Order: sequence, then structure tokens, then C-alpha cells
Amino acid sequence: MKNRVDPALLPGLKMFQDLDLRPENLQAIRESMPQLGPPAIVDESLSLTDKNIVGPDNNPLQLRIYRPKFANEALPILLWIHGGGYILGSHDGNDDLCMKFVKEANCVVVSVNYRLAPEHPYPAPLEDCYAALKWIADNAKSLNIDSDRIGVAGESAGGGLTAALSLLARDRNYPSIWFQMPLYPMIDDRNNTPSSNEIKEGLVWNQKTNEAGWKMYLGELYKTGNIPVYAAPARAEDYRNLPYTYTCVGQLDPFRSETLTYVSKLAEAGVDVEFHLYPGAYHGFEGITPDADVSIRARNEYIRAVKNGFERVVKVES
Repeated sequence: MKNRVDPALLPGLKMFQDLDLRPENLQAIRESMPQLGPPAIVDESLSLTDKNIVGPDNNPLQLRIYRPKFANEALPILLWIHGGGYILGSHDGNDDLCMKFVKEANCVVVSVNYRLAPEHPYPAPLEDCYAALKWIADNAKSLNIDSDRIGVAGESAGGGLTAALSLLARDRNYPSIWFQMPLYPMIDDRNNTPSSNEIKEGLVWNQKTNEAGWKMYLGELYKTGNIPVYAAPARAEDYRNLPYTYTCVGQLDPFRSETLTYVSKLAEAGVDVEFHLYPGAYHGFEGITPDADVSIRARNEYIRAVKNGFERVVKVES
């Protein structure tokens, strides 16, 4: 399989060790993750503010708010949801990308520090994300944001939570989401697609690590016949009335098949969707090997997609 990897992406892959995702190892892995890259340098034109709100179980829910310092008009806002297999990661792990969204898409970004499994299995992480989304909509005036231009985005498990949150907000009839960007989303707990069966080990994330993530996220629901669509959006049957969507996946990502199916179902439900498949790319390639041309291209596509998503004009049928 490594022979199919884009040569420019091989250096990062060689440095990345396979994760041993047994619950007893999680704390050590979590503590090591901030060391994967240097801290972001905050642009002088932007402000970063950490804020705690009350979460759905009266838990403190930490948000990081990125915004331009000198904007007077009400801006669109993007809720960013970090990845990590539902069991790893934090809200400050994508500072550089969130700041680029602010600068180049002229928006505000809020990154949410949702609770992680297995300590907090489904639905806790999703309900935390919904609480952050609702807080944004409820406080649109004080945040000076355009409540008609709310977007949601995330990568991997964050992409899965993005897809789930879009379904949940639609079915709860609040808030209205204008745009979603679930990047290589983790949405199918069955873990038996052609691509997951093809990528059984290695390549950053694979069938084995995927099983560990889903088992911890679903808890007692795992391997039962009662998996809610909000836990695993690939199980949904009704994708109508979801927001305009941009998504992508690497061809050597175990989520390739479920992403392709998701895109097809969105399109068949009448949802406008843009999709990009990156040949030779493994899971999370753009973060692990950020200087490769394909990684730079992918991140530029994310920024363009957010900008286009917020600038999109809805055609009203006469």
C-alpha cells in the first residue's frame, strides 16, 4: 500500500508511529499530541479569546474565538470541530488553519473543546457541539455575527460530528446552518467498506484504529442494532434539506468509501455538494506533511470552500 503513497507525503508517514489505542494508553497519547507541532504565531490583525460556556450537562465547555480586530460589520461565523477519532485532540490543535479562515474568508471562527470518549461516549461530544452551535446563534448580536451565515466544519471525527450536527440542527429546527464542510469524515461505525477492508493497518488511521475509536465513542451501543443516525451519519436515510456541502478525502484513507457514498446520497437528496478526491493521500495527510504540494493545495481548497460557502447566493425559484 505504501507504494501507492504520493512520494511527497512519504516523509511524514515515516515519522508517524501507529497508534496503540487501548484505553489505558490514551492519556499518554493525549499528552504527547501538543508536541507534534510548534505553537501557532498569532497574527497581529486577529484576536484569540478563550471562553467557557455552560455545557449540556452543566459541564464547563471551552471555546476559542478567532476574529479580526478591526471588523465593524457583522461577519459570517464558522464552528470548527477538531478531529481525533472521538477520543483525542483539543480545540487549540488547529490554530493556524482557523486563523487562515478568519483572514482569507473574512469570518469569525469558534473552535469547541468537546468532551472525549471513552470517558464521555455518545451523545456527549455531539451535544457539546450542539451547545456551542446554539450559543453562537443565541448570541449573534453580542458576537456581531451574521446569524444567517453560520457554517460548521471539521476533520475526521470532527467531520463526523459536523455531518451529525447538520442532521441534528435540521431535525431540531434550530439553528439554521448555511454551510457544512465535513473533511474526510468518520461517519460509518460498521467499518466494513471496501476502503476500510483495504487499509487494515498503517497509513495513520486504518481499520484497526477505526474500530477502537468507534468502540469507545459508542460505548454500550457498539455492535448493537440501535445506532442513532446522529452517532453514525452514514446510517441516515434522509439527507434532504441539509446545507451546501464541501468535502474531500484521500484515496488511501479508510474513509474513502463512506465519503463517496455520503456525497452520492447528498447529491441524490438535492443537496448541493462539492467533492475532491486526493490520489496518493492517506488520512490526515495535509497535517502530517504540511509542506507537500498536495497538502498546500488541500488547505487552500478548504479556505476557498469556506469563502465560497459564505458568499454563496441562494437562487429562489419563481
